[in-house]
Amino acid sequence: MATIAVLGTFDTKGEEHAFVAGLIRARGHRALLIDVGTGGPPSVVPNFTREQVAAFAGIDLAEILTRKDRGECVVAMSQAVPVFLSKLAAANEIDGVISLGGGGGTAIATAGMRALPLGFPKLMVSTLASGNTAHYLGTKDIVMMPSIADIAGLNRLSRVIFSRAAGAICGMVEMEIQIDDARPLVVASMFGNTTACVTEAKRILEEAGYEVLVFAATGAGGRSMESLIESGLVAGVLDLTTTERADELVGGVLSAGPRRMDAAGKAKVPAVIAPGCLDMVNFGERESVPEKFAGRNFYIHNSQVTLMRTTPEECAELGRILADKVNRYPAPAAILIPKKAISVISAAGQPFHDAAADETLFQALHTHARVPVEDFDEEINSPPFSRACAEKLLELMEAARI
Repeated sequence: MATIAVLGTFDTKGEEHAFVAGLIRARGHRALLIDVGTGGPPSVVPNFTREQVAAFAGIDLAEILTRKDRGECVVAMSQAVPVFLSKLAAANEIDGVISLGGGGGTAIATAGMRALPLGFPKLMVSTLASGNTAHYLGTKDIVMMPSIADIAGLNRLSRVIFSRAAGAICGMVEMEIQIDDARPLVVASMFGNTTACVTEAKRILEEAGYEVLVFAATGAGGRSMESLIESGLVAGVLDLTTTERADELVGGVLSAGPRRMDAAGKAKVPAVIAPGCLDMVNFGERESVPEKFAGRNFYIHNSQVTLMRTTPEECAELGRILADKVNRYPAPAAILIPKKAISVISAAGQPFHDAAADETLFQALHTHARVPVEDFDEEINSPPFSRACAEKLLELMEAARI
């Protein structure tokens, strides 16, 4: 028997959550009703009250309620629920979580779900599930299920949706996960322009007994990789495609945020870094590129993707930023530089070949880095460079174990 948290605002949607809890119990599982409402009294008796949830985070809910500011209440509960759910999950008191909600309920519930580990069953039935859900999901594997109609009581449609949702969360917690592979885990960053490099390095690491997960350096991919590194499940980081830093600096559309490259330091895991694709900043269609970039060197990757070449000044700053990030890593780390090309299109004769810009990038890395920096007279996708990256990471992971 599993225990599933049924999380919601019971002052307005208690009937719906009680219905789902009943279906969960009918499947032979335990349902814990957790009230996170901040309006009137709950319409059903919860296992955990809103006051108990708030108290876990040191929040005096009674004081906040006196001000009758709904926005403040939602913020407060959005801060409390992650603490509360994390403690329940860490104590193995819940095996999954489900919630139903509109705007406020979705904000509160998904804030809690984002605090739970990857792989932990999480299901949100929401009026907002058909739109942009990125800020609700973050980097976590939250299943968002459209409620179709508003969540406003039980009717012929909502009973079907809620029943399917209850069945889904039960199926998620009932599913036995078979993980036969106990190999240590390495994560790697990759772009189309570095695919050959990462693919070969992945092969070498797998032959050495590691499992390698590859993340696309597309903003969301970088954030997901950082989240996994922070989880403590990763033995090494092969961050060969740091292009998201260029988008963050210059204003492209694939930024992973200012904390990209911080997780390896927090998790204290060995890392090999390369300046892969720092020659490019990503935009959408050519018409979407901001006017302030007129006159720059552009490459039309396809009708939906326009690449812009980074300047020497931008490259100098990118080199400083990368070095500063890696300098903070307490575990063994190294920066490897493919001096002939940092992407397919930066090689000699290609559209983004700019020896001066590349040299300012490389010089900045050497000047500011306090970790080993190694130069290779290779293009980033050459087999010798791929092998050097993989072998360096194997060396650093072995050193970390000693």
